[in-house]
Amino acid sequence: MDTKHNYRPLEIHLVDSTESPEFHHLTRALARSSFIGLDAEWKPLRSHQSQFPTVSLLQIACQLGSRLSSESDESVIFLLDLSSIPLSSIWELLRDVFVSPDVLKLGFKFKQDLIYLSYTFCSQKCELRFDRVEPYLDIISLYNYLHYKQHGRKLPKENKSLATICKEVLGISLSKELQCSDWSHRPLTEEQKTYAARDAHCLLEIFHCFQTKVSQEGNSCIDNSGLHPSNVDLGLKEILEKPDTDNKVIRNKFSEALDIVRATAASQYTQNIGERVVSRMSCINTMPMEESLLKIVRKYGEVILLKESDKTPKMSKRKGKRRSSVAVVCREKQLENHGDWQGPPPWDLSSGGDACPKFLCDVMVEGLAKHLRCVGIDAAIPRSKKPESRELIDQASKENRVLLTRDAKLLKHQYLIKNNVYRVKSLLKNEQLLEVIETFELKISEDQLMTRCTKCNGRFIHKPLSMEEAVEAAKGFQKIPNCLFDKNLEFWQCLDCHQLYWEGTQYHNAVQKFIDICKLNE
Repeated sequence: MDTKHNYRPLEIHLVDSTESPEFHHLTRALARSSFIGLDAEWKPLRSHQSQFPTVSLLQIACQLGSRLSSESDESVIFLLDLSSIPLSSIWELLRDVFVSPDVLKLGFKFKQDLIYLSYTFCSQKCELRFDRVEPYLDIISLYNYLHYKQHGRKLPKENKSLATICKEVLGISLSKELQCSDWSHRPLTEEQKTYAARDAHCLLEIFHCFQTKVSQEGNSCIDNSGLHPSNVDLGLKEILEKPDTDNKVIRNKFSEALDIVRATAASQYTQNIGERVVSRMSCINTMPMEESLLKIVRKYGEVILLKESDKTPKMSKRKGKRRSSVAVVCREKQLENHGDWQGPPPWDLSSGGDACPKFLCDVMVEGLAKHLRCVGIDAAIPRSKKPESRELIDQASKENRVLLTRDAKLLKHQYLIKNNVYRVKSLLKNEQLLEVIETFELKISEDQLMTRCTKCNGRFIHKPLSMEEAVEAAKGFQKIPNCLFDKNLEFWQCLDCHQLYWEGTQYHNAVQKFIDICKLNE
């Protein structure tokens, strides 16, 4: 049943070779970008392993042109497959992008990504590291400005997650269910590509909100005393001081003059890295920043600079006797075994139940709740946004539900309630759904599909509504798309939240999807 989608289509390119058209598209896009979003993905390591993870994918979201100008405002996302590309062939390009004064870099806690990225390049026979990113802006800083500093509020003690920031700033739900998937496995799934691209693209959108806000406040609040790093090149002052010259013409002349100066002075800025001489002249020909963006960089710009201490994994500094790795593994295995289901469930007839399966999905498996609802299973979520363990257990117990979680810490409370906690092993929603169906021996039929409200878990009305009845029910609550009025459709309404649904294309696609997942045709 159709509902509004949160996202617009993105232009995504997977770069797995320096000889590919996608790589040449990347270099052209970087030359045209005023700011870029950076993110990285890697296969998670077990907590007791004393080494950095190897980065498998580097995402670069390019903003082509300025969102506040009349120029092109399109964006494109590149996924660099670091397991396929010879790392030595792209090190210089990435190094130049990371330190280019003409491109603002955006990230979310990107220092950690840079540490892992530097380690990956050094460990894969490249022998070259990254140690600096500038100018840089962290999305956390932008969020704190928009929600706290701008209004004179006290900053929170803990930083918000990227998903929370996206929800509050952009009004979109950023799924994090694939965060811990195996990013080293090839080929990447389409879901992984989309997930990785959205993580990088949302950085551009959040910065755009910040950029617009700063622009509305006026240039008077920006400190103009700073100097653009490129202005240290001599012989360009006269070009910029010409009166009544169009800004675009200035930028073009500046770029041409800067190329000449850099080419002339390149021999003065070389450094030996191992046996290789790397020119300090950039391998990408970028355009100087626009004044509006430059002012933001002068006031809010940051630098990520890695120290020697950042280049080796830090061991635990907790006082007291450290448990051996064997003990840690044993403890993890013990928790996993406690999470195995031993039945019977609280809805079992022999236990006085009503034979209707009911689950409570905590925040770690909230996406699983929607999948269960799609196949007609009662799946609730916690009443509060950040419930305590005791609250979850109490809610599950009072409502005769099985608590589904991926949090091993919740298993230690299992002695408090009998057969009410199950630890989901799978990471992906489709696999989690199958796991729950098989573990609890749930009977799923095609007639059950899409019989619950995915929004609130409520049941639908018994009789469908006509178009006229649906229009009346939707007044002041929900807008029915105009394209539906000339179609003979039936509408269904949730008895609890009153959300309207109809059997459109998304409905039929969803039904077929869950028929395939649950193998109802077999």
